[in-house]
Amino acid sequence: MNRLRRDRHPGFISIWKWPLPLCGFLFVAGLLFTKFSFAHFPELRNRAGLQMTVDAEDRNPALLVTVPEGPVNDRSFKILLPEHVTVRASGQTEATHLYLFRPGAQGSRPEWKMVGNTLEYASDFDGIHFVSHATLMEDGILFRYEFVNRSATDYDMITAITDPRFRAVFYDPRLERTYVHHTDGFDLLGSETPERINMPLGDWFPVRYLASYSIPVPAERLQRRDDGITYRYKSRPVDVPMIATLSADRKWVAASFSRDPGNVWSNPELTCQHVDPQVVLPHDGHAQYELKLLIFKGSLEDALHKVTVQQKTLQ
Repeated sequence: MNRLRRDRHPGFISIWKWPLPLCGFLFVAGLLFTKFSFAHFPELRNRAGLQMTVDAEDRNPALLVTVPEGPVNDRSFKILLPEHVTVRASGQTEATHLYLFRPGAQGSRPEWKMVGNTLEYASDFDGIHFVSHATLMEDGILFRYEFVNRSATDYDMITAITDPRFRAVFYDPRLERTYVHHTDGFDLLGSETPERINMPLGDWFPVRYLASYSIPVPAERLQRRDDGITYRYKSRPVDVPMIATLSADRKWVAASFSRDPGNVWSNPELTCQHVDPQVVLPHDGHAQYELKLLIFKGSLEDALHKVTVQQKTLQ
């Protein structure tokens, strides 16, 4: 297992790669449960035109997501599924990586399956059987992770980090369109660092900007750590476990949420969104959790309404 680095984190239409006539957009029963090679990854598309497929450029599991509007070269982004799987054994204080994403041709490619409008795969890490699911929905993507502990070790914590990297339509390097929600309404995640707007990016990066949800706001809210990364914490906790980013034209919103993350945060250099829960996994035990990434044409208030309604349905 790899020692945890400190810069890591505290209906539908199925469209194949070849053109189809309009009738081909209809549901095809034969695709309900399909295994496929990496040369023939299918695309899933919802009625709003949001597309999801396996990222063929990387052997390690990632998705390629494309929004239907905007410049052709600025509409797609990757989601690492996951960026890493990390555990902390019972009685230990240090966490370790069971898995860490490697880009490009490094690593091995899992056997992807398509089950209806879900892309999924399974892997095994040091006695942990791991299953990752990504389901395209009408307003975004639902992620579900399952863990089965076949080892003799009890884990006080296990988490799989979903990592959307918005280097496209939602790219927001100075956090000018990325919001969290407090008891008095929405506020920019980076509002308490106004100097970020004019700060040279070389001085602003690398940075992690966090807002507490279920854990206390740390007394030291500006932390320049030995790894060279600056960690900044909002002074107020959020009251809704979500983080939302508007598109550059402010017509689309991407908002991540889960049931009970410790905090919500972003690395603005990637404009990623993190709301990752942690679960306990005893030996011979099973655990799972869900989180969702809303991607739809609408407003922050629309996203808040969806989160309020849907959060209680998440596992």
